[in-house]
Amino acid sequence: MKKKLMVRNITHLAIQLGIKVIAEGVETKEEYLTCKDIGCHLAQGYLIQKPTKNTQKIYQQYTNIIDIIKFDRRISDKNILLKNNIDKIQPLKLKTKMNLVIEYFKKNQSVPIVPLVNSQNEPVGILLESDIKEFLYSPYGMSLLLNEQNNSKLENLLHPCGHADINSNTTTLIELFANNPESSGIIITKNSGYYGFLSAKAIINMMHQENMIQARDQNPLTKLPGNTMIEKYIYKVSQSSASYLLCYFDLDNFKAFNDVHGFRNGDRIIQLFADIMRKELPKDVFKAHIGGDDFFVAWENKDFTHNSFDMKMIENILEKFASSAKEFYNKKDKENGYIISKNRKEQTCRFPLLTASASLLITPEKKSCISEESINTILSCQKKVAKNEPKHLAVSSLI
Repeated sequence: MKKKLMVRNITHLAIQLGIKVIAEGVETKEEYLTCKDIGCHLAQGYLIQKPTKNTQKIYQQYTNIIDIIKFDRRISDKNILLKNNIDKIQPLKLKTKMNLVIEYFKKNQSVPIVPLVNSQNEPVGILLESDIKEFLYSPYGMSLLLNEQNNSKLENLLHPCGHADINSNTTTLIELFANNPESSGIIITKNSGYYGFLSAKAIINMMHQENMIQARDQNPLTKLPGNTMIEKYIYKVSQSSASYLLCYFDLDNFKAFNDVHGFRNGDRIIQLFADIMRKELPKDVFKAHIGGDDFFVAWENKDFTHNSFDMKMIENILEKFASSAKEFYNKKDKENGYIISKNRKEQTCRFPLLTASASLLITPEKKSCISEESINTILSCQKKVAKNEPKHLAVSSLI
């Protein structure tokens, strides 16, 4: 994460200065997507093509990269927000004559900013209407503008402006904008060519819309991501070449506790488990609330096996929850080690004090015919097995 943050900041600084960034040594799909997410303009490496001196062997089209981009678009719909907020402002060529620039602003009086592009339609910066007006309203300003021999050519009036690809995520766009306090917006490109302009107002609107989407998908009790984000994450896992650890948590005897001690205490138990997850798991672990007393966490398995650290994190959550949950019982319940309530068949039974069970699934590095449904089915079936294990933890691995 520290390396990614450092590279991201360097890349964004280069973009603000109008410098193109080439990511070299890209060898895996994950590296390519990371560079794309950060905002690099171009990529080079074995994933794209191995070096060759024979120009006849250079690919005309990189089908594997096209497939990766298509997959990346399927698992993320955030660029819909971007497309809905883009202004399709007609750009000006850098070599445009000043009399045509003045004519442009006369015809487009509501446009305060105009993107500037080179002969290849690549963005080079922006032109502010206010800069042109300074000349128009000053003595001899019009003459200075129209004099091709002076220093008032269009290229001398441009302002640097950050630009990002049409498929960039909202985080990248916001960081680019925030890194330059004087920025009027961001130029949006498609296949390195100019596509549109994202104004400061549009970026703020996107931030608001994204916050609304996140709030809508969050579980109202725990504020953790809900089922929509879980489905997207599992789909990403099913398509990725990386190995992942997926864990499904279920609170044991929760219904009985809820019936005896009330819904308010039941909500407190749910919040307790969510808080323990947040404290025990690193920030980069995906944490979510399926609903009720079911939770889901997942993270990339960089060691390609479940090591003692991964196992210990899960065990710590189970142990701390079982210990902390006891405080919600009265003295008699603690002494007995159980409570009396009715089961789903309306039969009076003894129920042990609250614990949690976890089913941990390890996906292989290279998957074949693994669907979202199969991952969900395995995790659900394993949950029942976990309840009967001594540590309430069941581990399995896909082949």
